[in-house]
Amino acid sequence: MKDSNFLKEHNARSMWHPMAHPADSLANPPTIVTSAQGVRITDIDGHEVVDAVGGLWNVNLGFSCAPIKAAIAAQLDRLPYYSTFRGTSNDAVIELSEELRRFFAPDGLTRAFYTSGGSDSVETALRLARQYHKIKGQGQRSKFLSLKKGYHGTHFGGASVNGNANFRTAYEPLLAGCHHIPAPYTYRNPFNESDPAKLAQLCLAALEDEIAFQGANTIAAFIMEPVLGAGGVIPPHASFMPGLREICTRHGILLIADEVITAFGRTGSWSGSRHWGVQPDFMCTAKAITNGYFPFGAVMIAEEVAQVFETDKTGAAAIGHGYTYSGHPVGAAAALACLAETERLNVPENAAARGTQLFHGLQALAEKYDLIGDVRGGHGLMCALELVSDRSRKTPIDKKTIGKVQEIAYRAGAMVRVSGPNIIMSPPLILTADDVQIILSALNEGFAAL
Repeated sequence: MKDSNFLKEHNARSMWHPMAHPADSLANPPTIVTSAQGVRITDIDGHEVVDAVGGLWNVNLGFSCAPIKAAIAAQLDRLPYYSTFRGTSNDAVIELSEELRRFFAPDGLTRAFYTSGGSDSVETALRLARQYHKIKGQGQRSKFLSLKKGYHGTHFGGASVNGNANFRTAYEPLLAGCHHIPAPYTYRNPFNESDPAKLAQLCLAALEDEIAFQGANTIAAFIMEPVLGAGGVIPPHASFMPGLREICTRHGILLIADEVITAFGRTGSWSGSRHWGVQPDFMCTAKAITNGYFPFGAVMIAEEVAQVFETDKTGAAAIGHGYTYSGHPVGAAAALACLAETERLNVPENAAARGTQLFHGLQALAEKYDLIGDVRGGHGLMCALELVSDRSRKTPIDKKTIGKVQEIAYRAGAMVRVSGPNIIMSPPLILTADDVQIILSALNEGFAAL
């Protein structure tokens, strides 16, 4: 590694960072992380903090998971790469497919299509949803519905179903035929409804209205996150996703669960869909499938959908889609080790317990500081604080103030993520009670300093 002076001098000079203005990265160089262990990261100056971001929602098992590292090293020695395009496969990906089939059996998902990450998984699900309807002779079903505030990656398809203008406007026009309904976001919604159960019904009624307006026989799929993540950690009422499932089934619309964040224990359940008692038609996964150690993803496919493809006699089910790294043997080996360790540690149980502790601690902070307008969480280790400059008017906080809270919290021992007016926390699922207290204490220092 180059010396620290070189790294600091050249920080952000020769690269553009995702989700950042290039000029801002030059003016305010990013934190340089040089090592990590367990749930802690260490920067170039030797400052160690608890990583309440969990890498980027993905390092569920921490930064030093030996079985995954060993599996990657062993696979690199044996078979570092081979394609899974028609005619070839590899032993690691076959074994993984059977393990995923077992793992997702309660969700009704029995087939896997492999990708290189979350955005790829979303793109794959959107494509396969359209193809499904074409195989059935319903090619007019090409539209997609989704939630405002939802996030589904950065490919053109994913950006088109995204419900946040920040990821859309600079790249429009996007994919035609994508329409959005209000999210069950109790703090801000067009109905001015603060009761979660009532809001869920209003949003479902809006979905029924949109389906009637568009024509049910023109809609391919509805895509949603079981708990909205990047949009600010927005958990729906327990009635929402089951209600949405019923509506989609009644109208012949496929349900795509975007579980790039929520799969593998993040919500305190093994999957976000399972958390709400729903079986989707497609499930998009990535991130924690390899603990962030290798770029890898999988779209899980329901048995009923798989049968439509596998019994086709016309040739319409030939899949003209895939990636060079689909089913990469090193990624598959990492995923196998990750899945085994995730189950061995039963991480959903700890995610639920520590998530409740973190959520209650954040609620206590909201009682102390008027800058905190809303506290969201309570479903595993995904929580958010929405900051305001005026509670009564819900005026969003300015960028400088929220940045100051983040900066002071980092100096006090915790890395948290800022997204708009939200401070988002998605720490590793192996977090301890003491680690939670460090995060809460660091945030308290950030707010107290203002």
